Amino acid sequence: MTTFLMFGKYSQGAFQGISPKRTEQAVEVIDKLGGEVQAMYATLGEHDLVLIVNFPGVNEAIKASVALGKMTGIAFSTAPAVTVEQFDQLVEEAF
Repeated sequence: MTTFLMFGKYSQGAFQGISPKRTEQAVEVIDKLGGEVQAMYATLGEHDLVLIVNFPGVNEAIKASVALGKMTGIAFSTAPAVTVEQFDQLVEEAF
């Protein structure tokens, strides 16, 4: 499984649908794609939401990003993430 950070930005219409039920539906979409939500945060600033999700691969992450955007009206920017220890190991192996 690969960890992905999903940064969400609400559209004006997305604010209308905020509810615990929509959050549950979003988690169901992620689950159906083989993902596992590690954490979900509401934030202030550039992003309104940050989700930390494990997916089997990039294809599932892309599908989730698009499906959640279509379902909620929230625009997601999704990026793979590795721990600093993994990053250090990758850099060491590259040189």
